[in-house]
Formats: sequence, C-alpha cells, structure tokens
Amino acid sequence: MAYLHQYDYIFAICLLFSALDAYNIGANDVANSFATSVSSKSLTMTQAVILAGICEFLGAVLVGAKVAGTIKNGIISLSAFKGNAGIEMLAFTCALACSATWLMIATRNSWPVSTTYSLVSALAGVGVALNGPKAVQWGWNNGKGLGTIFAGMAIAPSIAAGFGATVYLLTKYIVLVRKNAIKWGLAVAPVYFFTVTAVLTMSIVYKGSPSLKLDKLPKTTIALAIVLTSLVVAILSTIFWMPYVYCKVVRKDHTLKWYHFFLGPLLWSRKAPDAPADADHQFVPDYRIHTNGGHDSAAAAPATRTSSNGTEGHLESEEKVKDLEAGSADQPIRRNVPLAEVEQKDVKYGFRNPAPLEGLFILPSNLWKIVSQWIPYYLTRGILFDVHAAQVGQGADGERIHEMHASATVYDNEIEHMYSFLQVLTACTNSFAHGSNDVANAVGPFAAVYYVWSEGVITPKDTPTPTWILAFGGIWIVIGLATYGYNIMMALGNRLTMHSPSRGFSMELGSSITVLLASQYGIPVSTTMCIAGSTAGVGICSGGFKAVNWRAFGWILLGWVLTVPIAGTAAGCLLALFINAPHW
Repeated sequence: MAYLHQYDYIFAICLLFSALDAYNIGANDVANSFATSVSSKSLTMTQAVILAGICEFLGAVLVGAKVAGTIKNGIISLSAFKGNAGIEMLAFTCALACSATWLMIATRNSWPVSTTYSLVSALAGVGVALNGPKAVQWGWNNGKGLGTIFAGMAIAPSIAAGFGATVYLLTKYIVLVRKNAIKWGLAVAPVYFFTVTAVLTMSIVYKGSPSLKLDKLPKTTIALAIVLTSLVVAILSTIFWMPYVYCKVVRKDHTLKWYHFFLGPLLWSRKAPDAPADADHQFVPDYRIHTNGGHDSAAAAPATRTSSNGTEGHLESEEKVKDLEAGSADQPIRRNVPLAEVEQKDVKYGFRNPAPLEGLFILPSNLWKIVSQWIPYYLTRGILFDVHAAQVGQGADGERIHEMHASATVYDNEIEHMYSFLQVLTACTNSFAHGSNDVANAVGPFAAVYYVWSEGVITPKDTPTPTWILAFGGIWIVIGLATYGYNIMMALGNRLTMHSPSRGFSMELGSSITVLLASQYGIPVSTTMCIAGSTAGVGICSGGFKAVNWRAFGWILLGWVLTVPIAGTAAGCLLALFINAPHW
C-alpha cells in the first residue's frame, strides 16, 4: 500500500465527520423508522434502541456494500479529479463536513430531513466546484445519477403510501372490522409472519455482503431459501406465538408472564386462572393514545367492530366518547404539556436534572458533578425521555392534534395487542433496511477517502467497501439513536396521525418494502420519505384526510426541499474556498 501520509490530516478530519454524519443519521433517520413503534406503544425507547442496535448493525454490514458503492462512485464523474488523489480526498471530506453539519442543525431543531439528499446534494456541490456542472452525473446514469436519486422525492413517498395503505386495508377488512376479530387475527397471523420474513430474507439474499455471494446462487436455491425460511418462521409463530396470545387475549390469563411464551403448545392446556380482584384490571397493555391527562384523546364516533370476546360490539359507546372528551374533575383535560414538565415526569435511576455547575468547570466539585450527573444524564436521556408526553403538542398545535386523533377509529386493545408482536417484527425489518440503505450516506465518501489515502491513486469505478467501515458506520448510527433520537421522535409519530400497533405495523411494512426494493437496485432512497409516505397513506385510510396533520407534513416537505440547496451550496463553496485559497 502506498499511503499518502502528507494527507493524514484530511483522512483524520474525514473520519471525524463520517462519524458525525452517521451519528446524525441515527438520531434523525433511525428515529423516523422507530417513531411508529414507540408512538404506538409497541416498543419502549429502551427496547427500540436495543433492537435498532442489532438490526441497524447487521443491515449495514451484510447489505450496505452495494448502495455505498453508488454514493461514492455514481454521483461525481471520476474525471473531475483529473488524476489528483489529494483533491478527491478533499472533495469527499468537504461533502461529508457540510452534510454532517446540516444534519446536526436539523436534528437539533427537530427537523426530520433526508440524510440521503443531504449527502447527495453535498456531493453534487463539490462536483460543480471542481469542474462546473458537467462534473456531476445529472441524468439517470444507469440508476446511479442524480436524476434517479431525486426522482425518489416523489416516487418513494407515493410507492410507500400505496404499500402502507394496502397492508392496512387488508388488515382492516380481514381482521379489524370483522365479527370474531380475534379468531380472524389469530388465523391470518402466520401469513403476516411469512410475508414479513420473506421480505427480510430477500434483502439478505439479493443484497448480501459481496463475500457471501448469495446472489450468485442458482435461482431455484434462492427461491427455496426464501420460502423455507419464511415457512419456518410462520410455523414457529403458530407453535409459540398463537397459544401465548390466545391465553393472553381470549382466556384473559392475568398470571401469564413473558417467559411463558417459550412453553408453546403446553399453553393450550394451561388452566385459566380466576378473575383478578381488580375489576378494571388491564389484561393487555393500553395502546390508546392519552393526550389529556389520562383520557383517550382518540375517541371515535360509534362504529361496528369486534370486542375481545369475539362478539359483535362497538368501538366506543356514545357515553364513553362524551366522558373521554369531557374529562373529569379529578383528571382534567391536559392537552398542552410544557416540555419542561415532560422532562420532570420521567425520572429514573437518578440521572435526571443534574445539578448546575458553580464557578469554573475545572473545580473538583464541578468535575464530580460532570462525572456523576451530567455524563449519565446525556447518555441516558434518549432512552428515558417520555416521547408520548412530548407528542401532545402545545397551544393551537395541541388542539389540532386532539381533533386529528378524534377522526380516527379506535380498536380494542385486545385486537391491537396481536399486532404489537407483528409490529416489532416489521420494525426490525425496517431497521435492517435502513442500515442497509443509509449507512452509505456516511461511509460511502469515507470509503473513497480511505482507498485514496491507502492506495495513493484515484478510486476506480468499482471498489469494494471494507466491512470494518460498514461496521464503523453502523455503530455510530446506533449511538445517534440512543442518545439523541428522541428529538425527532417527539416531532413525528402521533403528531402526524394517530398511531396504534395495527397502523404502525402497516406503516413500517409498507416503508420497509419500498426501501428494500430500492436498495436491491442500488438506489439510495430516503427512509424519511418512505416512512412519511407510508404514514400518510395509512392515516388517510384510517380516518380520511382529516386524520392526517398536513401542516406537519408540509414542514417535513419543506425540509426536504431546503436540504438540496443548503447542503449543495455549502459544500461547493467550502471546497472552492480551499482549492482557490491564496498560499505561499
């Protein structure tokens, strides 16, 4: 290897900004992927971070190589560098620096922007700075040019909305509004498990790490691998998941614990316990969205649906709707919760509200506060933050959110409980897809800089991305979600439309299918756009156009549009300043 040690400082700077870019991808984009799961109460923040850590990392390492190649090779024509390896290193470093800075600003202000478009726009900006407009692949370029990528701004949300709406409508009319909904839900659940597993398996097979060479296998072998893997998961769901949910939902076994899941078929013969002494005992978690001091803000008009015992009932009685809307003297409606109160509400482990520093920070007392209080506070804030309390809105915004939720139909907790399991699986699929697609935004340019620095030549057209670089990006993505993802989560979720496990499952599956299809063809689409489109599609099918917060979607769209000129102009100007600066 011919290391360019004279450019060690450029490599070091690129490494730092690559980590920062990956960190903000985790805080901004991964939060988008898991906002549906956390907002619908299928996952806690802690559970979401753990699952994201596993799925994002595996997606980045196993599936991220081909998309990373598109980012580092398909946007700027290699001839623009004119054989100057140092200029190529500087160009990609400037692009990463401006992309990471813009993402940090957006995340700090709770703007869910497209991390893909931020990096692609920055690369286009440095390309123009190098050799004018002709240096950038503006056209389709065999699916790798800017034309392909920016077409996704309209195509990705539309396709994701169609997939999300389709999944939700199938779920709604096959299960949710049926007589004996519990029976129908249990009957079709293995089909859902089969479908979701098939999507995940296809992503691994067709987009696996180049060293695995899974896509080189015979087509018959690939088809058998997909079908058999999905079939095994569907069978396991029938053996273990079905009896567990049946005891929990139908028999209302309040003594059932999570580890009883592994008893599988033995649960069918488990004796039903006596009814609990508490008449208001919750047999399953309460998935309704509470935004008014403990009452359900999403109370809907009466409509036919299936109750937990399998008989025809109603979604909510008129009397209950009035009670939920009116509140009570003991629990008044509280739709406008200040953010400071949200911070105070979720106090755990003694890591909240660190004592202020007094005097110089180097004083022993202040250093002890930093070590014992401030560091644990910032490390755990993302996991302990009360996302649901932050999603109720303030002032007029809170009123709009409350009215929006009132337009959506509320289903029984028992029925929603079945889909919380499926939503966890779709959340993992979505997270895996995100790791495979968006890790390229951070490590693609860094991989190019590493190649130039280590080999001493311009990158060829096709260069593999080292696995350690993909792992590096995956680790920082997870850290970003764990420490700062809540800042985007509180701006999404129930602020866009009312969430529940059945809705969130549909949103996540619709989005993951769209992302994985794009990833298979090497097109770096934005997961932000996919989940936003899928959320809108499900929201419209759930309660009509009034059930969607179009104002919030408008701000999200504005952020997508502003990302292009801001990131592109900043990167182009920064590179032009460096290469044209006066020197001795």
